[in-house]
Amino acid sequence: MNKKIILALGGLLLLALAGGGLYLLFGRPEAPVYKTAKVQRGDIISTVSATGNLAAVVNVQVGTQVSGTIRKIYVDYNSPVKQGQPIAQIDPAIFEAQVEQALGNYQAALAGVQKAKVTVADTRRTLGRNRELIAGDFIARAELDTAQTAHDSALAALLAAEAAVVQTSGALNQARTNLAYSTIRSPVDGTVVSRNVDVGQTVAASFQTPTLFNIAQDLTRMEIDTSVDEADISRVKEGQTAYFTVDSYPEIRFEGQVTQVRGAPVVSQNVVTYVVVIGVDNRELKLKPGMTANVTLEVDHRHGVLRLPTAALRFKPKTPGGAPAAASGQPPAKAKSPVARRVYVLGADGQPTPVAVKTGIGDGNAVELTEGDLREGDEVIIEQAGGKKPAAATGAGRGPRF
Repeated sequence: MNKKIILALGGLLLLALAGGGLYLLFGRPEAPVYKTAKVQRGDIISTVSATGNLAAVVNVQVGTQVSGTIRKIYVDYNSPVKQGQPIAQIDPAIFEAQVEQALGNYQAALAGVQKAKVTVADTRRTLGRNRELIAGDFIARAELDTAQTAHDSALAALLAAEAAVVQTSGALNQARTNLAYSTIRSPVDGTVVSRNVDVGQTVAASFQTPTLFNIAQDLTRMEIDTSVDEADISRVKEGQTAYFTVDSYPEIRFEGQVTQVRGAPVVSQNVVTYVVVIGVDNRELKLKPGMTANVTLEVDHRHGVLRLPTAALRFKPKTPGGAPAAASGQPPAKAKSPVARRVYVLGADGQPTPVAVKTGIGDGNAVELTEGDLREGDEVIIEQAGGKKPAAATGAGRGPRF
């Protein structure tokens, strides 16, 4: 009987030991593991990203004032041109004929003036003679009045002839101007970017002047018209440095400078942007008009400041169930600055402890630490990862640090 009791008690003891072992092996909750990062000293550059297209600073569209058929073309794509240099010729035959016609009308008007002057002189003599005759009662008064009327009419005809000279002179100048416009000349020094006509093509100058050539005045100086979001435009100022890349040279980082911040809004699908013009030095002529530029504007920078990892500002400790939990320790004092934030460090008990900080500018990876009980080399929690069992843990509640 005693042996049976002893065996039963032994069995119960073995079951209890086995249950305890299983609890220690599977049932005990895992301790949280925290990843940390150090507060380091370095530089922070705050940037604004934008995109735009390269263009010449001065881009002239050359058209035509007169209509006609293109007879000659003197330049082609990428041709360097000087101001006043002929670049195309419209068939001048019709304009030369108009000049000859206007010249004939002008000369006829000059002859009309001479004829009117002769008539004036003749009527003046007749009038003078009749005045002498009327004094001796040799002619009737009516003949004197007729002579006076003829003289006055001759004077009026002379004025009309002189006006005709002015009118035909203007027509002659217009015809000569049209003839001059038949030779299309470059208005600036530059490079021909595009040519939109060929020999034999007819161009018509009506209400809208056709564009025949596109001339970039100086391709060694270019600009980028970028679109900056309204949330970032307040940080963009003239004189700031800009860096950009183009698809043609992905390995090269080009540099420019903000030359203009335009105040006119551009609204597209309820999105408001503003145009920021960036001046670019293109002495090597690698950049070409129309290239798409991915621009980074340096709007602010700090040198030798404490860098707080951005991930630390996003971290919130969680309960074993995965929900955010109230951190242990005293809550941080309320900061007066609107940029007051909260980060967590590992306390003496191995649990997250909040620390109040104030931050400045950021670069996406780190922010400037302006105030707070953190020093260079201090570690802040950036992530809460899955834990290990205490038997295998390397430290009490502490995870790997990097």
